[in-house]
Amino acid sequence: MSDIGAAIIGTGFIGTVHLGALRRLGVRVAGVLGSSAQRGADRGAALGVRAYDSLEGLLADPAVQVVHVTSPNHAHYPQVKAILAAGRHVICEKPLAMTSAQSGELMALAARTGLVAAVCYNTRFYPLNQHARQMVQDGALGAVRLVTGHYHQDWLAKPTDWNWRLEADQGGTLRSVGDIGTHWLDLVQFVTGQRVTAVLADLVTFIPERRKPVGPVATFAATAGATEARRITTDDAATIMLRFAGGARGVMSTSQVSHGRKNAMTWEVAGAAGSAAWASEAPDTLWLGHRDAPNQTLHRDASLMNRAGADAASLPGGHVEGFADTFHALFRAIYADVAAGSRATTYASFADGHAELLLCDAVIQSAATGTWVTVPEP
Repeated sequence: MSDIGAAIIGTGFIGTVHLGALRRLGVRVAGVLGSSAQRGADRGAALGVRAYDSLEGLLADPAVQVVHVTSPNHAHYPQVKAILAAGRHVICEKPLAMTSAQSGELMALAARTGLVAAVCYNTRFYPLNQHARQMVQDGALGAVRLVTGHYHQDWLAKPTDWNWRLEADQGGTLRSVGDIGTHWLDLVQFVTGQRVTAVLADLVTFIPERRKPVGPVATFAATAGATEARRITTDDAATIMLRFAGGARGVMSTSQVSHGRKNAMTWEVAGAAGSAAWASEAPDTLWLGHRDAPNQTLHRDASLMNRAGADAASLPGGHVEGFADTFHALFRAIYADVAAGSRATTYASFADGHAELLLCDAVIQSAATGTWVTVPEP
């Protein structure tokens, strides 16, 4: 991978995760672009990489073939559009854009260019999620009947907690659903192989007024110093009922205000022949449920897993693979396609990113009307 050069837009929490995964993979990181020239220079020095002064400067660098977009949500659309126009492959954090109109345009543009264009739904690449998907495809669980779970966090549980995602013009109309719920929705559709076709959603803002710091605040960082009151309209939590294309039913909840839950993403799939369940805070185990035999716990071990799960694993059994490892596995798949000039793996495409925005549109409409809303096909 050392003959492929990459650049990263964004130098915050997730940008540094991308950088670490690329270095581990052996991809040459040409530089980073910060939210300002000074922040970029400071973070570049701390991370040991060059800092670009502008997006134009980044795209003018012939050493860059792939650009990673980890900037705030509102910047994704114009940045991705410029990257594709410059003939560079792109890997964008979710959401792909702020609206489905924008994501649809980017999907069409990417298709015309023939470039590799991926969205970072990294949780697909926990090895046991790949294993579970293959189990469903092989019929090990039988016909999928019920899909349940949640994604709960606590980092915005207090009125003094602050992040740019709280403001709709920066993060989008949906917050708990858009920020973390879309990861859950993408993952269960990936595992089950069934698209969500309709939703009945209830959104709630438990903290309608928060204290915004006068200065910048990094993601997950504690706030300090002078603050000002801000009215909040984005969702702290949500409950959503789901209908799937294959006939399955589902229910999920999201929360960024659940004390003690740091990054608790769980799913359970109940099929006609068996069940399976997984949790992000114990990612190396998969629970397998049976009616007429003892239940099982499968530990991530390539020698015990199917081909899909084994291929996603990097470490021997007993050596836990966590959040950062999913980016290594995701980027390994993407960069293999960049090197081959094709797309043949199971990472999320711009079509998947557009589908998530259409699903979010349906959630917003359902919450406003209190009715079931059909999710259009991308």
